[in-house]
Amino acid sequence: MTETVDVIVIGAGVVGLAVGRALAQAGREVIIVERHDAFGTEVSARNSEVIHAGIYYRPGGMRSKLCVPGRKLLYAYCQDHHVTHLNCEKLIVANGEDEVARLPVIQETATKNGVDDLRMITGAEAKVFEPALQCDAALLSPSTGIVDSHGLMVALLGDLEDAGGVLALSSPVVGGAVTDDGIDINIGGADPIMLRARTVVNSAALYADQVALSIAGIPADKIPSLYFGKGQYFTYSGKAPFSRLIYPLPTPDSQGAHYTRDLGGQAKLGPDIKFVSSNTDYDVDEAKREAFATSARRFWPDLDPDRLVPGYAGIRPKVAGPGEEGDFTFSGKADHGIDGYLGLYGIESPGLTSCLAVAAHVREILK
Repeated sequence: MTETVDVIVIGAGVVGLAVGRALAQAGREVIIVERHDAFGTEVSARNSEVIHAGIYYRPGGMRSKLCVPGRKLLYAYCQDHHVTHLNCEKLIVANGEDEVARLPVIQETATKNGVDDLRMITGAEAKVFEPALQCDAALLSPSTGIVDSHGLMVALLGDLEDAGGVLALSSPVVGGAVTDDGIDINIGGADPIMLRARTVVNSAALYADQVALSIAGIPADKIPSLYFGKGQYFTYSGKAPFSRLIYPLPTPDSQGAHYTRDLGGQAKLGPDIKFVSSNTDYDVDEAKREAFATSARRFWPDLDPDRLVPGYAGIRPKVAGPGEEGDFTFSGKADHGIDGYLGLYGIESPGLTSCLAVAAHVREILK
């Protein structure tokens, strides 16, 4: 006899945990299946841990719609659940007339996205905030912060379990099929099993397209092919020079190799961006040190490149290639015609910031 479950969420990153929590708290029977032996070991563990304000994203897109409410929800959640975080603020810096001229455009986009506290300041004003900083002008973002992503996931998991949900680790999805009675999901691991679910939410991040293709009956032409954007980080040994986050102007592919710090005060630069064919290569190229130093010296002239140490790398699942702006993609019945299947594709930055808003959106879609 086939074992049945109401909801299977595939992938236990921060978004999968938030989605599972939201559905369990709505009264659904939820199992989250995760192929690794721990939760949140890929995209959710290899990022800047920044709480984004919602500044850059294309107005009207899902990233812009979910980042601002997600940021507000996240700050409140961290406060209520004692998740370590810091509202440290951010400066977006410009050097030279061409860059300074771009700041009002960024501010206008932010305003359209609902960011109502971004303000322009002069280079002299920025230097009062951060004496080691060099810039001609800047945008000050009071709403930007940093968060302990692991602590956040621990809290989400606790809520999931309190609501009756279950996390199954070391449980890779190896295939499945759409049937008249639900969606069959074949789970591998030490004790393989087939479960039939009324609802399947694919939150497999870097593997979301592969997982979807493994489920017979989901139209292949409705499954986006993911691109992999690899970003490397260098940490900085010694005292952190800035208390706020420092960002250069964004590029079409990223927000630029920026200065961030963690909650322990460790300074770092990154990520850069390179589109790669592998979603498992986390090596950091030490030869990139000078390129990172050259880029950062534009706003941090006293940077000592010898203090830059290879840190870590992360990979983002993108639905658009180089030079194109992607977006969060929620692929439901209206897109592919399958009852009970919702594919989440391209949930990259600001996925961490938006995780609770993403979960609320999923819950509404599945009503």
